[in-house]
Amino acid sequence: MRATKITILLFLALSMSACSMFRSKKETIDTMPVDRLYANAHDSLEHADYAAAEKAYQRLIARFPSGDINEQAQIELAYAQYKDNKPDDAYSTINRFIKTFPTHKHADYAYYLRGLINFDRTGGFIERYFNRGSDASTRRDQGFNLTSFDDFSQLTRRYPNSAYATDARQRMIFLRNQLARFEVNVAEYYLRTKAYIASADRAQYVIEHYQQSPETADALAVLTRSYLALGRKPLADQTRSVLALNYPDHPYLTDPNWPHHPSTLRKAIPFSGHH
Repeated sequence: MRATKITILLFLALSMSACSMFRSKKETIDTMPVDRLYANAHDSLEHADYAAAEKAYQRLIARFPSGDINEQAQIELAYAQYKDNKPDDAYSTINRFIKTFPTHKHADYAYYLRGLINFDRTGGFIERYFNRGSDASTRRDQGFNLTSFDDFSQLTRRYPNSAYATDARQRMIFLRNQLARFEVNVAEYYLRTKAYIASADRAQYVIEHYQQSPETADALAVLTRSYLALGRKPLADQTRSVLALNYPDHPYLTDPNWPHHPSTLRKAIPFSGHH
């Protein structure tokens, strides 16, 4: 009898162990409790398995549609999508979060991430290394620059003491200079094609809207040449004087033909804008 009891007890113990192992193996993102599901998603994120993280965060948000973990999961989902090179999905996710939780304790990071998403998709290899000459050619990229600048601006205005504000301000300076450079490129293009009113208008726009940008010097030079070509010498002399006073080393002051037309070789470079 004693041997029989021991056998029964061993059988029950093994059965319970087997059931436990079976349940563990069968536990998925569709059955995990919220804390374990979040830990699973966060672990995937930390190990750069962004696709798995995205899937787990999305399931968590669907299964547990409210609560602090849900809100944190939405932020981390946007970050996972951003790192997984899905900027449209990431922007949609973080934008929805900001609209739903405008006073969230991590709202400053949400604005910062929203700015980063567009900051990192402002042009490809060609656009980074060759200035493109028509405003239509990089209109899409400038749109991302403008949107990113606005997101960072909202962050620094709403949360001036945020841990992300300093970096955001530095990126805003970079974006401002990029936007100014784009406008100068367009102004130079119009100057080369003898559209002098258009080149003057673009140069004047840079001077008025990007005064702190180093591109202001080139804008003053283009504006001077445009005025000369339009026969408005008094305005040209006045603009040249401003250039000489503020940027005495600018090449236009010693080379009245600056900027020069691009070389034949540079014209042959695809997408350079010099055609």
